[in-house]
Amino acid sequence: MESLNAMALFVQVATGGSFVAAARQRGLSASAVSKSIARLEASLQVRLLNRSTRNVTLTDEGMRFLERSQSILAQVQAAEDEMAQSSAAPQGTLRVSLPAESSMTPLLAAFLREYPAVRLELEFTDRFVDVIAEGFDLVIRAGQPTDSRLAARRLAPLRSLLVASPDYLRRAGTPRHPNDLFSHACLHYRSSNSGRLEVWQLREFAPIDFPRLPVTMVCNNIEARICFARDGLGLAWLPDYFVRADIAAGTLISVLDNHAVRAEAMWLLWPSGPYLPPKVRVLIDYLSRRAA
Repeated sequence: MESLNAMALFVQVATGGSFVAAARQRGLSASAVSKSIARLEASLQVRLLNRSTRNVTLTDEGMRFLERSQSILAQVQAAEDEMAQSSAAPQGTLRVSLPAESSMTPLLAAFLREYPAVRLELEFTDRFVDVIAEGFDLVIRAGQPTDSRLAARRLAPLRSLLVASPDYLRRAGTPRHPNDLFSHACLHYRSSNSGRLEVWQLREFAPIDFPRLPVTMVCNNIEARICFARDGLGLAWLPDYFVRADIAAGTLISVLDNHAVRAEAMWLLWPSGPYLPPKVRVLIDYLSRRAA
């Protein structure tokens, strides 16, 4: 920065033809300006200006250095203007990691409509993600954060529901207690990361008993479970966000609502630091407001 400042001062002297005029513009003394130019010449080991009592003229080397200096300073100004514009308007690529089964997709689509200058790069996975090493701007995960390198914001807990089609419930009966599930067809989700079946979080339902539930179908895809449930093939434990429309339309019915436990809260995680890019800040704020 010291070199850039000296270069800018030289340009002012060279274009104005006066140490006094440059000093006045910078709020410095003419002596301070003269010493700064002398130090610049010493560092370059070349004479840039011819000085007289009446005026200042450029040497041949000074003319070449003036041309280069003006070009460099223009590029620096352009870079500063670009960064200032970037800090004012969200733009650029946002790399986001989400769970393989995520209810945030509609919100992200709405965000992209509102901020068209942002480009989203989404990865859906249940594996452990090293946010910093893998270059993610934002990660959405369930469970209490443990990485001290990350900043975090808690979202509202996501509620899951146990659902089945009206036809299935007419044929198999409606469960009144979690223990009734042992005589029902059950459609399960298996985590691609851990290989374990998702636990249906129901009160008065001991997790140790969970593996004894019937297994009619297992998959790692939410649409498949919704489809099987709609077709009357069994009960499925699904996030309420994905089945609201079906419940409203009557194609799925929720059961054991009084026994359902709210799931773990979702968290937004991002690399901690003093400067948060505008594109990350607006996405965090957007999801925080709408996923509450």
